[in-house]
Order: sequence, then structure tokens, then C-alpha cells
Amino acid sequence: MRQPVVVREYARLTTSAVAEGSLDVARVSESAFDWLCRESARLQKSGAALVQVDDRRWLRLDSYVGVIETPCGTRIEILPKTAEHGDNRDAARCLLRKMLARCLDLPARETSPTDIQTFDTPLTEWVMRQFLQALDKLVKRGLRFDYHRVQEEQRFLRGRLDVPRQLRQPPGRDHLFQIEHDVFDADRPENRLLCLALDRVCRLTRDAGNWRLAHELATFLAPVPRSCNVNEDFRRWRSDRLLTHYQPARPWCALILGEQTPLSVMGEWHGTSLLFPMEKIFERYVEAYLRKTLPRDATIKTQASSQYLCGHDSQEWFQLKPDFLIKQGERTWVLDTKWKLLDQALGGTKDKYGLSQSDFYQLFAYGHRYLPAEGQMLLIYPMTHRFQQPLPVFTYSQHLHLRVVPFDLQNDRLVGDLSQGSGFWVAQTNEAIQ
Repeated sequence: MRQPVVVREYARLTTSAVAEGSLDVARVSESAFDWLCRESARLQKSGAALVQVDDRRWLRLDSYVGVIETPCGTRIEILPKTAEHGDNRDAARCLLRKMLARCLDLPARETSPTDIQTFDTPLTEWVMRQFLQALDKLVKRGLRFDYHRVQEEQRFLRGRLDVPRQLRQPPGRDHLFQIEHDVFDADRPENRLLCLALDRVCRLTRDAGNWRLAHELATFLAPVPRSCNVNEDFRRWRSDRLLTHYQPARPWCALILGEQTPLSVMGEWHGTSLLFPMEKIFERYVEAYLRKTLPRDATIKTQASSQYLCGHDSQEWFQLKPDFLIKQGERTWVLDTKWKLLDQALGGTKDKYGLSQSDFYQLFAYGHRYLPAEGQMLLIYPMTHRFQQPLPVFTYSQHLHLRVVPFDLQNDRLVGDLSQGSGFWVAQTNEAIQ
């Protein structure tokens, strides 16, 4: 097997010779390079590219993490970029695994099949959704039927009379016939396993969309018997050309029956390549922390969308959607997350800690529309060895302030004393997610 390429976010890929061991630069084959360019162009039509073309010899990865395999067999594992880990691949994998375990319902980019690691965890709605979508496509294309031999006792002749069994009948049963015949139905190992997995999804799902689709499929597949020997039926699962449309559903079926979840680093599970947006992973991870630590009288709303930047011709234009809107009584806080590395030592007017001016414009608009123009806002970045304490308060006006704070991914907490102007964080910030 070809040696996998291990890099991290925003790494550069080339076909030329490079120094080995770095997570920021790696060499790939020309066929893999060309395929990444084509795949990026295809994905760009749906909203975001996979890579950016620097020139004819270099590609720069985007902020997606996971594992992807090209048709030529090149496997590329993309890890999160944090200064804390440097080139420590195992630490980066552990961090990604911990974060994904809490937020696997986020959208993923899917490409070609590859080997992906799994870990035992309660089934997530995201895994069940992938299975239901694959099963729905399979059912629309049609279930595969097959003949199988049936031996039974009937009052009529059907098929072939089983003479030896008929002769062994005791007296008084001469009116019954021991027969055997072939039945053409959906009682196949593949269908039995899919129906068993579907029953488990129907029982476990709490998502309304998943529940509705699962029960629609269950009604359609009700006549199919359920598997009684999972291992044996998986061993008998055929992969010939007549069952090609079954293959996308098999990995998800195996995960559900094994109660496992795919992790987007390389391992033994052979399924679809998965790439997760690191910004969304960080956002969902912070959300899990907030829901765990907020007091009971506080409410959190994600992706609030009630306000717009401006009006025009009796219409509202440019919808504003902060990551989190927290309310406690009469007070409201706006929170936004950014997956970017800051440097606390670069505090001059030139470098500005590495902060983005567009992010501050964005928070300015949030503050004027959601607070309005009076209150506290938080901008949350991952904590690194260069950014370990909250930055001094940023003042938009006398009554509107922004705090830039680090989030400790190792201990699951917002760092620093946020009691000034924050209220409910006083006794909460040092609590970790259990």
C-alpha cells in the first residue's frame, strides 16, 4: 500500500520534491494533483472549494480536516492546525477525535471510498441520516430479489413432492403433502441486514426528519425478514455487478449494527472519504460547552437570523447570523467563534494580534442590530501558547464592548475572568464538560 500523506489545514501540495516530515508541505503524485484540481472545481459549484490553486505546481488546502483518497490510491489525511501540537500528529488526531465525538451532526464533504477509523459511541443522528439517505436511494432503484428453496407441509401440491419425507409421515397424516419449491422474494442477506439496521434507527432516532424517513422505509420493507445472524449475513453479502447500488449503504449499515461512529482519520473502516469544516467543528464544540455551563435561566440560540443589515425598497437586505445569542432575563450577549490562531505578542497597530478587520465589522453590525448598540459581545478563538489570556477590551462606543477570549480545547473551558460585564459567566467559566 502506498504511504499516506499526512498534512494539516492550509498545507501546500506539490508534485516536486520537498523535505519529508513537515505537516505544512507535502508531495503528491501528478495524477493525485490533477484529480484534486478537478474535484475542487466540482465541489466549488456547491459553495466551497477543496483546494486553492497557487500556480501550476502548488495547491493549498482549505480549512477542511479529514481523510481523502484519490482514484490513483493516494491517501491524504488532513489534521487540524494548532500551534500547540506543532508537528505532533498523534496529539492532533486525539484533539480531532474528541471534538468530532460531540459534533458529528455537522455537514461533511464526501468523495471517494477510503479507510477511516471508527470509535465506539452512541449512534449519532448524523450517522443515521447517512444510512437513511443511502437506503432511500437503494429502495428507489429497486431491491434485489432472489430465489430460495422452501420446504414445507401443505394440504396441496406445489412444486416438487419430497418423497422420502412423505413416506416417513406417521399414519393419519396422509392428507398432508411434504413439498419443496422455489420462492422469488427479497429474503436475501443484504436485505435482512439493511432491515435490521433500519429497525434500530427507527427505535433510536430523535430527529423528526430521520424519524419520518425511517418509518416510510420501514413500511415499504415490512415484508422483508430481519437478520438473525449478522456476521454470517455480512459474510454472504455479495458485491457483483447486480448489487452495485447496494455498496454505498453497506458501510453505514455495518456502523449502525456495530454501534460505531466514523472518525475522519485513517483506520480500518472502509467507507466514504469525509472532510469536515474545521470552523464548524470549533463552533459546535464551543456550543456544547455553553449548553453544559449556562445557568438554567439562560437560553442560547444558534445562528439567530432575525436581524438584517439594512432595508431597501420595503425589503430587508443582508441577513445577520451570529453564532450564538444568549439571553438571561433582560440581558443579551452576542458570541461568535473564529477558527484562527492569534498571537498575543503582536499587539501593535500593524499586526493587531492577527485579528481580521472584516470580523470586527461583522461584530459591529451584530452589536447594533441585536443588542442594540449597548451591551457585551464575545469573539472566541482557540487557545494556543501564543494566546492564553483574553485581550484588552475593544470599545466600539461607550456602551458597546467586545472581548476577544481564548477557548482551551484541552480542558474545555473559556479562559480568563469574564465576570466584567458578563454576569452569568462568573461561576461557570472554570467548569469543564464532563
